[in-house]
Amino acid sequence: MNIRPATADDAEFLKTMLFEAARWNPDWPREAMEEVLDEPVLRRYHEGWGRPGDGGVIAELDGQPVGAVWYRQFTEAEPGYGFVDEKTPELSVAVQPMHRRKGIGHALLHSAMVQAREEGSQALSLSVAVHNRSRMMYQRAGFHRVAEEGDHWTMVANL
Repeated sequence: MNIRPATADDAEFLKTMLFEAARWNPDWPREAMEEVLDEPVLRRYHEGWGRPGDGGVIAELDGQPVGAVWYRQFTEAEPGYGFVDEKTPELSVAVQPMHRRKGIGHALLHSAMVQAREEGSQALSLSVAVHNRSRMMYQRAGFHRVAEEGDHWTMVANL
């Protein structure tokens, strides 16, 4: 597996990964990707990706992208689901279904945290469903719950 920095050229792959992150539960019906990604808050995670402050990493197997962790800063006026403040970038994490549970997400998460720290971020945030198994991976990586809304936690890791 190769992990490399995400670039503006990865915008379409990140949209695909955002769909996977938003519809992570295999038991849920699979709506059309365009329909899901047109939700107003989800558009904030992909529209214009590659702007200053955006960052992330892509995992590749045999030269093909299979997963991504990316982050961007949001404003209080237009927050993401895991928004904590305007200084803290929010992470999105996704691995293609056939490549999950192989350690790719963990490796991506670690790489993205190192990259964000090197870029000057003090912390990262994210939103996760309480019953999503990925929550345990986030906790092992140093994320802790700072808020709870319904069945979702907002988590933060100090870098």
